[in-house]
Amino acid sequence: MTKEQAKELFRSVDEILGFVSADTKLPIEHSVKRKLISRDEVTKYLTKKFDEDESVKRMQRAELVLKKFGLLDRDFHLRPFMLSLLTEQIAGFYDNKTKTVNLLDWIEPDEQKSVLAHELTHALQDQKVDLTKWSDVSLNDTSRNVKDDNKHLLVDEAETAREAVAEGQAMAVFVDYTLKPTGRTIADVAPEQMAKLKDATADNGNSPVMARAPLLLQESLLFPYSDGLAFEHAVLTKGGKEAAFGGVLANPPSSSFEILHPEAYIAHAPVPVLRLPDIHPLIEADYEPYDLGVMGELDVRILAELFGGREMASGLAPDWDGGIYYAAQRKAATAAEKETTASLGLLYESRWKNPDSAKTFMRIYAAQIPRKYSKVMRREKDEADENEQVFSTNEGDVLISIAGSSVFVSEGFELSQARKLRDSIASVQSEGPLRLAGARHEPAMSLAGMMRSFGMMRFAVPGRYTSEGRSTR
Repeated sequence: MTKEQAKELFRSVDEILGFVSADTKLPIEHSVKRKLISRDEVTKYLTKKFDEDESVKRMQRAELVLKKFGLLDRDFHLRPFMLSLLTEQIAGFYDNKTKTVNLLDWIEPDEQKSVLAHELTHALQDQKVDLTKWSDVSLNDTSRNVKDDNKHLLVDEAETAREAVAEGQAMAVFVDYTLKPTGRTIADVAPEQMAKLKDATADNGNSPVMARAPLLLQESLLFPYSDGLAFEHAVLTKGGKEAAFGGVLANPPSSSFEILHPEAYIAHAPVPVLRLPDIHPLIEADYEPYDLGVMGELDVRILAELFGGREMASGLAPDWDGGIYYAAQRKAATAAEKETTASLGLLYESRWKNPDSAKTFMRIYAAQIPRKYSKVMRREKDEADENEQVFSTNEGDVLISIAGSSVFVSEGFELSQARKLRDSIASVQSEGPLRLAGARHEPAMSLAGMMRSFGMMRFAVPGRYTSEGRSTR
């Protein structure tokens, strides 16, 4: 970038900030600092942030759980992949700590202006609610008793939802800035056109690294951009700009369920939640608490697509009605073993809207056991009845059972212990209406939350739009 181009880009910041304020009704409290940085500076910034960021530390802890579930291959290494993706794909970023929008000196100014509209939306969000405090509402400690377990389950997914709000609002402004020459805005896009716009946002064809990513990463990293945009469009259409921007920042959704189903947020509908009993006495002799959270609708959709295909996933995921998991690590495991899934015991309780969907999910989940483990053997003689499936694997016993509309999974815990844990979990579940909750550690969403703090990714830039809301890329 030449000095003249840099000056012009710097001058455009205030103009674009004015556009963002008018588009969102978020006031400008003060000007935004701006900085032009090189590719080397970005690489150093990303590496340092990757080493220090709390969300990255949470993501690295979740990696083992993702592998235990089968959402990532055992030999996949998340850290180098994410660094490679960030280095390839960063398009610009607003730094909450320094209150500075960072411009990239190797990208054409015209291309950066639409990205500026996106990042300056974050700047005004920050001036409105303090993004650092607003975004980070999770509990970072390891839960070690039943009270803390359920506290985590009740509050943690709020961070997931807020990341999608932040990115969804910024994407809405991005689209409006791109549509500016046509005189139209995203509010003019009809619902059927919005579906095409969402698909265009979720198209990762301009990222070689993203195109090679596991399905989990493709779906979860695009979620805040594509589903966040669709959520904002729904609220904007129903309630106008004040509701879609300042209103949602003041009263954000608390779960990814509400992002996927904005009508539930608008109607203040309850969100499915399950509870954990005090399982610590049943496992504490041999295991240390490791992780817990919600296995949400997006996770189920990804898992069903991985092991049953896209059509199966599309049909099954809407029947999800709640899910929780708990992971514990063997105390006797060596340091090397603690880096592997063999050190973990995993519990997973899922609820469905009807018994048929529960049976379908059980069949899909059981079919993936031979893919995840070696030395797999079905032990029908040890199954109590037709509602159980029992396996031996290289990482211990696996129990999968069904009761009405609920499916229970235990992986790694000894069979008799697994049955006690299943019965304990089933005993505290309500059969009545479920209430609001979720979890930061929802596996797919822990990755999405980490990515937002690094800025806008180029894989989320869907190209130019026509007046009908179609991408021209």
